[in-house]
Amino acid sequence: MKRICATNGANPAKTVFPSFGGVNKNGKGDRKMGKIITVVLVLCIAAFAQQKGTFTDSRDKKTYKTVKIGEQTWMAENLNYNAKGSKCYENKPANCQKYGRLYYWNTVACPKSWHLPDSTEWNILTEAVGGEEKADKILKATSGWKDNGNGEDKFGFAALPGGFGEEGNDGDFHYVGDYGYWWSATAVDDDIVYSRFMSYNSESVRKNYGNINDKLYSIRCVKD
Repeated sequence: MKRICATNGANPAKTVFPSFGGVNKNGKGDRKMGKIITVVLVLCIAAFAQQKGTFTDSRDKKTYKTVKIGEQTWMAENLNYNAKGSKCYENKPANCQKYGRLYYWNTVACPKSWHLPDSTEWNILTEAVGGEEKADKILKATSGWKDNGNGEDKFGFAALPGGFGEEGNDGDFHYVGDYGYWWSATAVDDDIVYSRFMSYNSESVRKNYGNINDKLYSIRCVKD
């Protein structure tokens, strides 16, 4: 059962089951196997539903949606913990409620038992949903993206276009509604770190770079 239901996070309601032989002349074999497949499908759907959950950040009591995709458990929302130096897009609290906060890389603070994903963990995520060339469309939320460039959100990851910020007294902000940027934990050099980028007009999740001293990006934490 575990092997049959192993859909790598995909909705088992869309799983194609193999055909089976052993049908007798009255077709009873087909009917019996059909009942078995129905039972298996119901159990798989129940297992899929259990992959989505919530957890509460003990630091500020905010509750986040979570989703298990393959062997990883991710936040299904951007981090919204008010760490020192973090900002709301255009300094508007309503944007924090919708998109989470934007962070300098050095101020990133995932909750206990969670961490900032490295570049390899981002790669594992995109491979689990079909590869980075398709992952943008699959992981994006079904609304909120410019020019109806919404995703299918097949796994419940619900990526939103939170834009990014730059260093300044009140911050300089760009591209909310158009693009989403997420930090990784993998450094290129002392000042540059890999990130991931999604766009309203693309179906691929792209590897990007960010300067840790002047860019503010969104955060998705992954469970330890």
